[in-house]
Formats: sequence, structure tokens, C-alpha cells
Amino acid sequence: MTLNGDNPFLNLDYEPALENLGEDYYDQVPAAEFPQHILRFRNDDLLPKLGLRVEQVEDEHFIEAFGKFQGVRPFLALRYHGYQFGAYNPSLGDGRGFLYGQVRGVDGELYDFGTKGSGQTPYSRGGDGRLTLKGGVREVLAAETLHKMGVTTSRCLSLVETGEALWRGDEPSPTRSSVMIRMSRSHIRFGTFERLYYIKRPDLIKKLLDFVIDIYYPEINSNESDCYGLFYQELVQRHAQLAAQWMAAGFCHGVLNTDNMSITGESFDYGPYAFIPTYDPSFTAAYFDYAKRYSYGNQPLIVRVNLEMLQLPLMTIVSPGTLEAALNNFDDYYQTAYTQEMLKKLGLYGLIQDGNQLVNVTIEALKKSQFPYHQFFIDLMTQINQGWWKDKSTILENSNLAEIHWENWRQVYYETLSNLSPDCLDEITKQMNQFNSKISLLRPQIEFVWEAIANENNWYPFNQLVSKIQAK
Repeated sequence: MTLNGDNPFLNLDYEPALENLGEDYYDQVPAAEFPQHILRFRNDDLLPKLGLRVEQVEDEHFIEAFGKFQGVRPFLALRYHGYQFGAYNPSLGDGRGFLYGQVRGVDGELYDFGTKGSGQTPYSRGGDGRLTLKGGVREVLAAETLHKMGVTTSRCLSLVETGEALWRGDEPSPTRSSVMIRMSRSHIRFGTFERLYYIKRPDLIKKLLDFVIDIYYPEINSNESDCYGLFYQELVQRHAQLAAQWMAAGFCHGVLNTDNMSITGESFDYGPYAFIPTYDPSFTAAYFDYAKRYSYGNQPLIVRVNLEMLQLPLMTIVSPGTLEAALNNFDDYYQTAYTQEMLKKLGLYGLIQDGNQLVNVTIEALKKSQFPYHQFFIDLMTQINQGWWKDKSTILENSNLAEIHWENWRQVYYETLSNLSPDCLDEITKQMNQFNSKISLLRPQIEFVWEAIANENNWYPFNQLVSKIQAK
């Protein structure tokens, strides 16, 4: 069946914004041809953002555009470098993906469709350019969960199984293959700038930075003499907020290399991620991170370090003093954002003057008790009732909290509620439901879903889990 002419994805008004920068920034590449195309996930939540109605988009439309890659647009594999585990690597670039296209959303923002698993490029470095089906499943779950929890994140638009057998050292092999479309604000990374510094092209750094400010930082007047310093200051603030969102969400990215840092301050690329079972700063998601460089608790520091490394290319057009002054604000930005993000999870953002004490005692109790991190917030939003305003002993009375660790928290939380009217219950509950997932997306949950797919080709648990994550 051929629907090409009526395919809403092929008829979107794509903008060649990054393409117009010129071939100093990318290579044009073809998409791989796959023996099979089975749509395993379509993100109907994203369609209205593109001005599309769910009922007008058929499964075959996804397959044509994002599995068979029909259409006439050039596909661009971006060139970039990066610091990987602290060591500079000049041999990176889009090795199993490309920029499919850029399209303006109904909100006026420019969005990128980026592929993962779409075949080899000049930067594949001997790899096959493919994505395992399990890797695609994991990224769908991570992105949707983070989005539900209020994290600024890319999201998966589609996942197509492609019928090839792949060999991987970290999965039982042969394993199944897939190609994914990631919808994000930008394909440009810290490493995009780092490559230009490495090849000694400050002219291309300035050209790219002017583009980034024009497209992604429109509030900055590019004609002002301090526009580059203002850009970096905003970038620092965005990434401080992103780090705070990860920490509040109990999320460990796993591989925070500079090629995995977006120039827009958006979270993306979920490989060996994990959500923490309990509050443990030393928790590490990547099995190969032996030194725990990218542990859960290190994330704010690593983000700051990556911002500092980005100063090298930016120093070609911005004074070092300006950059350093902006970065010095990172810790304050982070602490303010972290308190705000935790108050959202506690349902109290905007309702109390100073939440520092409550946030501190909450983290202290979670750390000492090792009570399941995500279950704590699930219990909080499902058990809260107006009786908590009258009797503090009823607060989380059904959660089996060890009193020795939770007595101080319960007292502070009770005093906080006592300063609010019981009429605030609806607002508190609304916030909790908005910024907490009802699902603890821990490794056993993901493995359960994957085992059903791997052993029985049973997609029901996966589809049910996605539905629960996305539920309003």
C-alpha cells in the first residue's frame, strides 16, 4: 500500500535551517534499507504539536516516513567531537543517525526529527549504524517518564522494528533491530562547537553561535555587543535547571559526555540510564563507569564541568572573564531550581515562602531510611487527605516508615501543612500528579516488559506501561 502523496509527515513544511548553514557542519548521508518494517510505537501525544490530528495519521504513514524514509529531503549527519569520560575524542559525529528534518510546531518553535539506528555514516567507526530494539524500547520509556515528571526532554515520535539480527556485547545476541525518531529542540551539541575549536575555525564557531541565538534564544538581541555573554549565561541557567530536574526525578543519565549535552538545555540520548531505587548519590547507571564519574550525585558537578569545557571554543569570541562570571552563578541557579523541583513533587511549589527546610529533611529521611525513592512520592500523592492537617500521626501512616528516620520529616511536613488552609488540598494533589510518575520505572520493570517482547513477542505489557506513564 502506498500512501506517499497523502502522508502528513511527508507534507509537513520542513525548514532547511541547519542545512542552510552549509556543509562545514554536516555530511549528507543515505538511510539504510531494512528487510522489515513493523511499527512498534507511535507517539500520538506529539502529533497535535505538529498540527496533526491523530485520526488523520495512519500507522503506514509512520512507516513510510520513518522506516522506509521516503521523501526527497537530504539527510544530514552532523559533525561533532566531545569529551568522553574526561578524555577528548575527535572521532565522533552522528554514527548511527542523522537529522531527518526540521519543522515548526504550532507553538512557533523549531523542532528537529533525529534518527537513531538509521544506518552507517562517515562517523560509524566500524559500527553497523543500527539500534537494538531493546535500546529503542528503553528510550521510549525513559523519555515519556521524564516528560511526565516535568523534565525538559526530547521524546520519541516513533519506533519501527526493522527485521535484522544484531550482535552486541551488552545484550544477549543476536538481538532484534529498530529505527527510532527522536523529536527534540535541536540536534546541536556542545561537541559541535568543540570540533570547530579543534579544527581551528573560529569563523565557523561565530556563524554557528549566531544561528543558535537567532533560532533558540530569540529573547537575546543578536545586535547587542554582549549577546554572546548573555547566551552563555542563559545556557548555564538552563543546564543548572536541567540537572536539578534530573536529581528531583531520581534519574541518572549514565553518560554525560559533552556530545550528549544539548545547546538548548534539553535532555536526550538515553543509553545506560536508570532511575534510582533509593536515594543514593553513588548510584551509577552505566556498568562500564567503574570510577562512578557519572553517578547520580555527580550529575550537577559534571554538567558544570561540561559547561566549563565549552568555554574553550566560546573564548574565541567571548572574553574569558565574561564566561567565568556567568559560570560562577551555576551553583546558585542549581540550588534554587532543585528546591523548586522538589517542592513541585511535594505539591507545595508557590504555596510556601521558604521550602529549603522541608526539602532538606525530606532528602535526609530518604537517604537514611533508604525507603524506595519513587514509591515515597507515589504514596504521598495517593494517601494525602485533610486528616493530615489535624493529626500528624496519620501522615503516610500506611507506608511502613521507620519512625526513627521519619519523625523529624513528619513534624516539619505537618507544620508546613498547618500554615496552609486544608482548602489547598486540591492544588497540592494537582501538583503532585503533574510532577510525579505513578510508575516506578526501575530496571526490573523495564526487564519485565522486554522479556515479554523478547520471549513471546508480547507487546501488551509495554503498551500498558506507556499508557500508564502518559496518563494525565
